Amino acid sequence: MTLRDVQKVLGARVLTGEESLDQVVVSSACGSDMMSDVLAFSKDHSILLTGLCNPQVIRTAELLDIVCLIFVRGKKPDETIIQMAKERGIIVMETGHRMFSSCGMLYQAGLHGGAI
Repeated sequence: MTLRDVQKVLGARVLTGEESLDQVVVSSACGSDMMSDVLAFSKDHSILLTGLCNPQVIRTAELLDIVCLIFVRGKKPDETIIQMAKERGIIVMETGHRMFSSCGMLYQAGLHGGAI
């Protein structure tokens, strides 16, 4: 699934990386506000859905080669977070959907998380 597909499924607003949405393909996602869980269970080259808006999210994404962050529940990252993402080539989106709904919508559209 391309990130453009993800954007359409969630009705998300793109904050960084609009030019790459059609080229980046992902096959899994992780949804969590706890970065310790993301570190333990996330896969490389995936999406992270979170409501946590702090620089640690960017650092975690960079460490795990997460290609896209989607802030859920209408959370809006500040300019510092957006700039950090741009510098690291991480695509950032935001959606008004809750985490559970966002994950369910992506799962129904064919994006899976995989077994632990």
